Amino acid sequence: MPGELAGKLEPVVAEAVAGAGFDLDALDVQQAGRRKLVKVVVDSDDGVGLDEVAEISRAVSAALDRHEHLIAGAYTLEVTSPGVDRPLTMPRHWRRARYRLVRISPHEGAGFVGRVGHAGEKSVRVLTDGEIRDVRYADVAKAVIEIEFKQPPTEDLKLLESDASGKIDAAGTAEEEPK
Repeated sequence: MPGELAGKLEPVVAEAVAGAGFDLDALDVQQAGRRKLVKVVVDSDDGVGLDEVAEISRAVSAALDRHEHLIAGAYTLEVTSPGVDRPLTMPRHWRRARYRLVRISPHEGAGFVGRVGHAGEKSVRVLTDGEIRDVRYADVAKAVIEIEFKQPPTEDLKLLESDASGKIDAAGTAEEEPK
């Protein structure tokens, strides 16, 4: 029932979140005693601050109140941003992780750690072992951000920045930007 309810609520919640200028990253509905717990995870290219979480919470709450027939009872709303341990599963996650260190586990072969560069629709440019390589999203089994306690090396950032002129086309391959 909660999974079915989440499916019914998703368009309502997504519209409220988008109206506030953010992306709905995840929606989960669980039974918590007599109430339902509605968990909403939101994100944006610029991140999400506490004031924005409060704004989104008010917008989602108002939308859910207008559609109370879907929930049919009391609920608790929890709005949050994704944690750093969230797997990178969509191109927008990779774009938001630009210049961050990421641990990548491919479907085949050994895993590696690399710094994220330009993210296209089908692949991402990653700096690993001093070289920039294209990684197709379809080849990634799992990718998560590595926590860093110091600034990234300036040389790495310069390499990724100078590589920004190369774009990734719809096929996921790099192409030079017209001059």
